Amino acid sequence: MGGGGQQTDRITGTNGRFGTYTWEEVQKHTKSGDQWIVVERKVYNVSQWVKRHPGGLRIIGHYAGEDATEAFTAFHPDLQLVRKYMKPLLIGELEASEPSQDCQKNAALVEDFRALREHLEAEGCFKNQPLFFLLHLGHILLLEAIALMLVWCFGTGWINTAIVAVLMATAQSITGNFILMQKSTIASDVFVFVRVCPQGASAGWWNHRHFQHHAKPNVFKKDPDVNMLNAFVVGKVQPVEYGVKKIKHLPYNHQHKYFFFVGPPLLIPVYFQFQIFHNMILHGLWVDLAWCISYYVRYFLCYTQFYGVFWAVILFNFVRFMESHWFVWVTQMSHIPMNIDYEKHQDWLSMQLVATCNIEQSPFNDWFSGHLNFQIEHHLFPTMPRHNYWRAAPHVRALCDKYGVKYQEKTLYGAFADIIRSLEKSGELWLDAYLNK
Repeated sequence: MGGGGQQTDRITGTNGRFGTYTWEEVQKHTKSGDQWIVVERKVYNVSQWVKRHPGGLRIIGHYAGEDATEAFTAFHPDLQLVRKYMKPLLIGELEASEPSQDCQKNAALVEDFRALREHLEAEGCFKNQPLFFLLHLGHILLLEAIALMLVWCFGTGWINTAIVAVLMATAQSITGNFILMQKSTIASDVFVFVRVCPQGASAGWWNHRHFQHHAKPNVFKKDPDVNMLNAFVVGKVQPVEYGVKKIKHLPYNHQHKYFFFVGPPLLIPVYFQFQIFHNMILHGLWVDLAWCISYYVRYFLCYTQFYGVFWAVILFNFVRFMESHWFVWVTQMSHIPMNIDYEKHQDWLSMQLVATCNIEQSPFNDWFSGHLNFQIEHHLFPTMPRHNYWRAAPHVRALCDKYGVKYQEKTLYGAFADIIRSLEKSGELWLDAYLNK
């Protein structure tokens, strides 16, 4: 057991204690209000800090009682700065006899992945190219400007309006895929501030949601992206659970059919719109709220003078409708068909690879997905600029081959089709369990 009551001249935590602890002792502190994590063999009491954590309280809670070293390294570009903030939270370290990894993780794999990250850092793969971000921003603004000029010059006829809607939806979607792929670099943080809120979303809401997804992808109760609000059952475990418990909110054996009417068309125009404003008001994100309102003001000032209020609202929702289709298909093609389960306490590499897959590289796939076709590299290195994923991919594949970790790559069409196939399979599992008395 740890010597928690011993005083020492070393750095002490807020309670004045510094001791040595076993994994068994650390793993007792996992509940809200009593949470410990381990980073680089040091034990931290984060029970109160979680409320002030810039990445949100839930992401730390997802690692309570665990070794969070790999996640800590993945999410923080400036580790030295973050370590300074962590000093007051330090309460001890692991006993010398304790392994560095918890839950029987493969220590050799963890060490080789750490070495790979250091190699990629030395190769400059984590450095931004500001010109890339500026050109991308210019690309989006150009599409928006062309859409407005088309209405100005050619009027509001059906054909012209359809072209305008496509251009606006494309600009929105490109903004979305850019934000999805870039979370914690200086250039991209500026981009998020400039583009997310003015596009009618909340940067704070999206960051906290997406950080959780990256921390524990496809893990029930930890990844918000697999919270299907009882509209769908996904993976192999949840359908059987629902079936055994006779839960039937919808006919899940037909979910691969009603997905087309519920998922792609409604996620952004209905669910996300409500959730975004509810979150901003609930958590007092007033700056985000002001920026979001500015988007609606800008849009209606530009388009009501041509379409009037009613048809401007129709156009707005039609653009959201098309954007939602892009968002659902592109974001889910690398996750829904993959393994979805409860917490298995895997190492960072194995956890990310079992929950993600890549899409073949091509100029179109790169542009259309905003480099979400490199989903594996994005999940392994969330702070790496997206223009460098192609450089990291061969090294990641080699490491996976060495340890027998499956590195999946699909065609774009195959990835889209796999969403439907996986939903159909999950629906069948639910029906079998539901009918089995």
